[in-house]
Amino acid sequence: MDLVPSPVTLGVLAGVSCGLCLGWFLRGRSSRCPNTLKPPAGNDPGGETSVMGEGGEFKMILVVRSDLKMGKGKVAAQCSHAAVSAYKQVQRRSPEMLKQWEYCGQPKVVVKAPDEDSLIELLAHAKELGLPISLIQDAGRTQIAPGSRTVLGVGPGPSDLVDKVTGHLKLY
Repeated sequence: MDLVPSPVTLGVLAGVSCGLCLGWFLRGRSSRCPNTLKPPAGNDPGGETSVMGEGGEFKMILVVRSDLKMGKGKVAAQCSHAAVSAYKQVQRRSPEMLKQWEYCGQPKVVVKAPDEDSLIELLAHAKELGLPISLIQDAGRTQIAPGSRTVLGVGPGPSDLVDKVTGHLKLY
């Protein structure tokens, strides 16, 4: 009896071992929203607020003014401007928060606000809570008057904090 395993057996063992190692590695990297963040500097005056949402979730909300009656393509473009602007802002201010949001799948939700005054109130509330914001003003080349405030981006940030600002708004 030969105690040396056959090449097929060695191949199967090597494949299973590699699969297990790769699975453990990927599971660790893709775990839903890791809880390793520290509060970003300047956003927590009292030192009491956690950057993490209650469930460790992060999201970005895009608030569209419904009174402007923009076409679907226009809304998509304005939301894209807000998302890119917010991303760049958080990339500079809090790269760790950005990383957490990316690990969460970069959730974005589009909701509607009735008018510009509502948009400005939401902006002020988000600022009070230290959330990243991006207010988009249209250039006026197509459907909207120049300088019109079209979309407010709130976040990315902890879901529970973002919901304090936008949780009452209806989906667009």
